[in-house]
Amino acid sequence: MTDDLTWETLDSRVAYSCEGFDIYNEDVRFPDGETGEFDYLSESEAVVVLPFTTDGDVVVIEEWRQPVERVNDGLPAGSIEADDGDIEAAARRELREETGYEAGSVEHLTTVEPANGFADSVFHYYAAFDCEQRTEQNLDYNESITVDTTTLDDLLDAARADELRDGRSTMAVLYYALFER
Repeated sequence: MTDDLTWETLDSRVAYSCEGFDIYNEDVRFPDGETGEFDYLSESEAVVVLPFTTDGDVVVIEEWRQPVERVNDGLPAGSIEADDGDIEAAARRELREETGYEAGSVEHLTTVEPANGFADSVFHYYAAFDCEQRTEQNLDYNESITVDTTTLDDLLDAARADELRDGRSTMAVLYYALFER
């Protein structure tokens, strides 16, 4: 890392807090000595799961997304919780809670910072294999989710046609198709 690009944080405070994230406001000194403010969104690290059934289909969800005011097609995803133990356990739990499917095995694909210009978000991507529906969904109070299956090729077609709009899901599908398939 080049030290001459580093900003110095002079002061940091939570400007807004709600369930799910905080907005930080910081006083910073830029490399040229000038000072200013910088705001960013801070949230817990999360997992995104690309789950394959024993037949090779992909378990997908439809979920209401209030910011864009529509039902969104995507993959199971959610925040890592303190009692998960590790990131793989979080991936297994999110898959089970949102879909009722349990994975035979899971494999880490990649970890990304999807918007590090304005958020400290970190997404850990996993592929889950030999998934079978074994239980009922266990949704959070603010989740409205239906579950279905499709093929990886159909998801790739949806991404190509701008129909798979959820960025986390698109990243998982394209990464898997490019590097793992």
